[in-house]
Amino acid sequence: MTRCRLYLVTPPAFEPAAFAQTLARALDGGDVACVQIRLKGADDAAIARAAEAILPVAQPRGVAVLINDRPDLAVALGADGAHVGQSDMPAREARRLLGPHLSLGVTCHDSRHLAMQAGEDGADYVAFGAFHPTATKETAHRAEPDLLRWWSELFELPCVAIGGITLANASPLIAAGADFLAVSSGVWDHPEGPAAAVAGFAELMAEADSGSVEQS
Repeated sequence: MTRCRLYLVTPPAFEPAAFAQTLARALDGGDVACVQIRLKGADDAAIARAAEAILPVAQPRGVAVLINDRPDLAVALGADGAHVGQSDMPAREARRLLGPHLSLGVTCHDSRHLAMQAGEDGADYVAFGAFHPTATKETAHRAEPDLLRWWSELFELPCVAIGGITLANASPLIAAGADFLAVSSGVWDHPEGPAAAVAGFAELMAEADSGSVEQS
Protein backbone atom coordinates (compact mmCIF):
# COMPACT_ATOMS: atom_id res chain seq x y z
CA MET A 1 0.00 0.00 0.00
CA THR A 2 1.37 3.40 -0.96
CA ARG A 3 1.71 6.08 1.65
CA CYS A 4 -1.29 8.40 1.90
CA ARG A 5 -0.63 12.05 1.02
CA LEU A 6 -2.38 15.35 1.63
CA TYR A 7 -4.41 17.01 -1.13
CA LEU A 8 -5.30 20.61 -0.30
CA VAL A 9 -8.44 22.33 -1.61
CA THR A 10 -8.50 26.12 -1.48
CA PRO A 11 -11.09 27.98 0.58
CA PRO A 12 -14.25 28.82 -1.43
CA ALA A 13 -13.16 32.49 -1.62
CA PHE A 14 -9.85 34.20 -0.92
CA GLU A 15 -7.69 37.19 -1.78
CA PRO A 16 -4.92 35.76 -3.99
CA ALA A 17 -1.86 37.63 -2.68
CA ALA A 18 -2.69 37.07 0.98
CA PHE A 19 -3.62 33.44 0.39
CA ALA A 20 -0.35 32.80 -1.44
CA GLN A 21 1.51 33.68 1.77
CA THR A 22 -0.77 31.42 3.83
CA LEU A 23 -0.27 28.63 1.32
CA ALA A 24 3.50 28.97 1.43
CA ARG A 25 3.51 28.55 5.21
CA ALA A 26 1.15 25.58 4.93
CA LEU A 27 3.25 23.82 2.31
CA ASP A 28 6.34 24.28 4.43
CA GLY A 29 4.55 22.49 7.28
CA GLY A 30 4.85 19.02 5.72
CA ASP A 31 4.27 16.82 2.70
CA VAL A 32 1.53 18.00 0.32
CA ALA A 33 0.86 16.32 -3.02
CA CYS A 34 -1.30 18.96 -4.70
CA VAL A 35 -3.49 22.02 -4.35
CA GLN A 36 -6.85 22.27 -6.07
CA ILE A 37 -8.03 25.78 -6.93
CA ARG A 38 -11.75 25.53 -6.27
CA LEU A 39 -13.60 28.79 -6.92
CA LYS A 40 -17.17 27.82 -7.78
CA GLY A 41 -18.96 30.49 -9.75
CA ALA A 42 -15.86 32.64 -10.24
CA ASP A 43 -15.19 34.15 -13.65
CA ASP A 44 -12.14 33.32 -15.74
CA ALA A 45 -10.27 36.43 -14.62
CA ALA A 46 -10.68 35.55 -10.93
CA ILE A 47 -9.48 31.99 -11.50
CA ALA A 48 -6.52 33.33 -13.48
CA ARG A 49 -5.57 35.72 -10.66
CA ALA A 50 -5.73 32.87 -8.17
CA ALA A 51 -3.59 30.63 -10.37
CA GLU A 52 -1.03 33.38 -10.94
CA ALA A 53 -0.63 33.71 -7.18
CA ILE A 54 -0.64 29.99 -6.35
CA LEU A 55 1.44 28.44 -9.14
CA PRO A 56 4.74 30.18 -8.19
CA VAL A 57 4.27 29.07 -4.58
CA ALA A 58 3.29 25.43 -5.20
CA GLN A 59 5.10 24.23 -8.29
CA PRO A 60 8.68 25.09 -7.17
CA ARG A 61 7.97 23.07 -4.03
CA GLY A 62 7.00 20.04 -6.16
CA VAL A 63 3.29 20.49 -5.37
CA ALA A 64 0.92 20.02 -8.31
CA VAL A 65 -1.80 22.60 -8.95
CA LEU A 66 -5.19 21.46 -10.27
CA ILE A 67 -8.09 23.66 -11.32
CA ASN A 68 -11.63 22.62 -10.46
CA ASP A 69 -14.13 22.32 -13.33
CA ARG A 70 -11.95 24.00 -15.97
CA PRO A 71 -9.54 21.80 -17.95
CA ASP A 72 -9.33 24.55 -20.57
CA LEU A 73 -8.03 27.04 -18.01
CA ALA A 74 -5.69 24.44 -16.54
CA VAL A 75 -3.99 24.20 -19.93
CA ALA A 76 -4.03 27.95 -20.60
CA LEU A 77 -2.68 28.93 -17.17
CA GLY A 78 0.07 26.33 -16.89
CA ALA A 79 -1.51 24.25 -14.15
CA ASP A 80 -0.76 20.57 -13.70
CA GLY A 81 -4.27 19.32 -14.32
CA ALA A 82 -7.96 19.63 -13.51
CA HIS A 83 -10.67 18.06 -11.40
CA VAL A 84 -14.22 17.64 -12.71
CA GLY A 85 -17.46 16.66 -11.04
CA GLN A 86 -20.21 14.54 -12.51
CA SER A 87 -22.23 17.61 -13.52
CA ASP A 88 -19.30 19.75 -14.73
CA MET A 89 -17.93 18.06 -17.83
CA PRO A 90 -17.68 14.46 -19.07
CA ALA A 91 -14.37 12.95 -18.04
CA ARG A 92 -13.66 11.87 -21.60
CA GLU A 93 -13.99 15.48 -22.81
CA ALA A 94 -11.82 16.74 -19.94
CA ARG A 95 -9.18 14.17 -20.89
CA ARG A 96 -9.24 15.41 -24.48
CA LEU A 97 -8.76 19.03 -23.39
CA LEU A 98 -5.94 18.21 -20.99
CA GLY A 99 -4.06 15.99 -23.38
CA PRO A 100 -2.10 12.94 -22.31
CA HIS A 101 0.28 14.52 -19.81
CA LEU A 102 -1.79 16.70 -17.45
CA SER A 103 -3.61 15.10 -14.52
CA LEU A 104 -7.35 14.49 -14.40
CA GLY A 105 -9.39 13.78 -11.29
CA VAL A 106 -13.08 12.86 -11.27
CA THR A 107 -15.65 13.08 -8.48
CA CYS A 108 -17.39 9.72 -8.08
CA HIS A 109 -19.42 10.32 -4.88
CA ASP A 110 -20.18 6.92 -3.32
CA SER A 111 -20.47 5.05 -6.63
CA ARG A 112 -18.34 2.11 -7.66
CA HIS A 113 -19.81 2.29 -11.15
CA LEU A 114 -18.91 5.97 -11.63
CA ALA A 115 -15.37 5.29 -10.42
CA MET A 116 -14.83 2.42 -12.83
CA GLN A 117 -16.28 4.52 -15.65
CA ALA A 118 -13.96 7.41 -14.76
CA GLY A 119 -11.00 5.08 -14.97
CA GLU A 120 -12.08 3.92 -18.41
CA ASP A 121 -12.51 7.55 -19.50
CA GLY A 122 -8.95 8.49 -18.64
CA ALA A 123 -8.99 9.70 -15.02
CA ASP A 124 -5.70 9.71 -13.15
CA TYR A 125 -7.52 9.43 -9.83
CA VAL A 126 -11.07 9.03 -8.54
CA ALA A 127 -12.51 10.97 -5.60
CA PHE A 128 -14.99 9.42 -3.17
CA GLY A 129 -17.09 11.29 -0.60
CA ALA A 130 -18.35 13.00 1.33
CA PHE A 131 -17.10 10.94 4.26
CA HIS A 132 -18.15 13.53 6.85
CA PRO A 133 -20.44 16.56 6.90
CA THR A 134 -18.82 19.61 5.36
CA ALA A 135 -19.62 23.29 5.22
CA THR A 136 -17.50 23.77 2.10
CA LYS A 137 -20.12 22.41 -0.30
CA GLU A 138 -23.55 20.81 -0.33
CA THR A 139 -23.28 17.04 -0.35
CA ALA A 140 -26.03 14.70 -1.44
CA HIS A 141 -23.84 11.60 -1.14
CA ARG A 142 -22.25 9.97 1.87
CA ALA A 143 -19.47 7.42 1.45
CA GLU A 144 -18.11 4.86 3.92
CA PRO A 145 -14.49 3.79 4.46
CA ASP A 146 -15.26 0.31 3.10
CA LEU A 147 -15.54 1.88 -0.34
CA LEU A 148 -11.90 2.98 -0.14
CA ARG A 149 -10.88 -0.48 1.04
CA TRP A 150 -12.73 -2.16 -1.83
CA TRP A 151 -11.25 0.18 -4.42
CA SER A 152 -7.65 0.00 -3.20
CA GLU A 153 -7.74 -3.81 -3.09
CA LEU A 154 -9.00 -4.16 -6.67
CA PHE A 155 -7.63 -1.21 -8.63
CA GLU A 156 -4.27 0.49 -9.08
CA LEU A 157 -5.84 3.86 -9.94
CA PRO A 158 -5.38 6.15 -6.91
CA CYS A 159 -8.38 7.19 -4.83
CA VAL A 160 -8.99 10.43 -2.96
CA ALA A 161 -11.18 10.72 0.14
CA ILE A 162 -13.00 14.03 0.50
CA GLY A 163 -15.60 15.66 2.70
CA GLY A 164 -15.26 17.19 6.14
CA ILE A 165 -11.88 15.56 6.84
CA THR A 166 -9.97 16.79 9.89
CA LEU A 167 -7.09 15.58 12.00
CA ALA A 168 -9.65 14.09 14.39
CA ASN A 169 -11.39 11.85 11.83
CA ALA A 170 -8.73 11.14 9.19
CA SER A 171 -7.14 7.97 10.58
CA PRO A 172 -9.88 5.50 9.54
CA LEU A 173 -9.73 6.81 5.96
CA ILE A 174 -5.96 6.39 5.84
CA ALA A 175 -6.30 2.88 7.25
CA ALA A 176 -8.98 2.02 4.68
CA GLY A 177 -6.59 2.69 1.82
CA ALA A 178 -7.06 6.28 0.68
CA ASP A 179 -4.12 7.37 -1.44
CA PHE A 180 -4.91 11.03 -0.78
CA LEU A 181 -6.98 12.99 1.73
CA ALA A 182 -8.58 16.10 0.22
CA VAL A 183 -8.84 18.71 2.97
CA SER A 184 -10.03 22.31 2.95
CA SER A 185 -11.37 23.84 6.18
CA GLY A 186 -9.62 21.12 8.20
CA VAL A 187 -6.38 22.90 7.28
CA TRP A 188 -7.30 26.54 6.66
CA ASP A 189 -9.47 26.85 9.79
CA HIS A 190 -7.26 24.85 12.12
CA PRO A 191 -6.98 26.70 15.46
CA GLU A 192 -3.18 26.48 15.46
CA GLY A 193 -2.90 27.56 11.82
CA PRO A 194 -2.59 25.78 8.45
CA ALA A 195 1.08 24.85 8.87
CA ALA A 196 0.32 23.05 12.13
CA ALA A 197 -2.55 21.21 10.46
CA VAL A 198 -0.35 20.09 7.55
CA ALA A 199 2.30 18.93 10.02
CA GLY A 200 -0.37 17.02 11.92
CA PHE A 201 -1.59 15.25 8.80
CA ALA A 202 1.99 14.38 7.86
CA GLU A 203 2.45 12.82 11.29
CA LEU A 204 -0.76 10.78 10.98
CA MET A 205 0.27 9.49 7.58
CA ALA A 206 3.79 8.64 8.71
CA GLU A 207 2.40 6.72 11.69
CA ALA A 208 0.03 4.78 9.42
CA ASP A 209 2.86 4.03 7.00
CA SER A 210 5.17 2.74 9.72
CA GLY A 211 2.32 0.62 11.07
CA SER A 212 1.72 -0.98 7.69
CA VAL A 213 5.43 -1.74 7.37
CA GLU A 214 5.45 -3.41 10.77
CA GLN A 215 2.41 -5.51 9.88
CA SER A 216 3.77 -6.69 6.51
